Amino acid sequence: MIRTLLVLGVTLASTLPARADLTHKIMSSISLQVGGAVTTADRIGSSFSISGSGVDTTDGTTANTISAGTITSGVYAPGTIAATQDTPGEAFSFSQSYTQGDAVPTSAVTTGEVANFGSIVSTAAGTAGSLAGTIASDGTMTITAGGANTLAIGQLTSELTIK
Repeated sequence: MIRTLLVLGVTLASTLPARADLTHKIMSSISLQVGGAVTTADRIGSSFSISGSGVDTTDGTTANTISAGTITSGVYAPGTIAATQDTPGEAFSFSQSYTQGDAVPTSAVTTGEVANFGSIVSTAAGTAGSLAGTIASDGTMTITAGGANTLAIGQLTSELTIK
């Protein structure tokens, strides 16, 4: 019986080969970017609000007039509003606010110029300066910072596959 078990064990061991396929990959990359000049401009529109209670309003010529405003070059001008108390000595409230918008341009701006708008964000063109990146044969990376508006990214990836 022991002899049968020994023969069976040797037979099973010889029919099941060991599998040990192993793959290892190491990948390195460096990305260097120099940004271009960018400017964005947003035109701000006019806004006007007025509120009150216990008052009468006038634009100076017509009673109970909220506004005799005008629009010139796309910009609203509300005019002068005066408020008088309805009943002297009684409670009242009155407030007004005005934000002047940007004028509508009459022509397109020349390349490199910016329209005179209320919201402008501008980024200068990048300068490479000393921007550099190298990968040595052993995978060692060296990255040197550049000037303004530049980007340097180094990436090392290791992948191990066992089958």
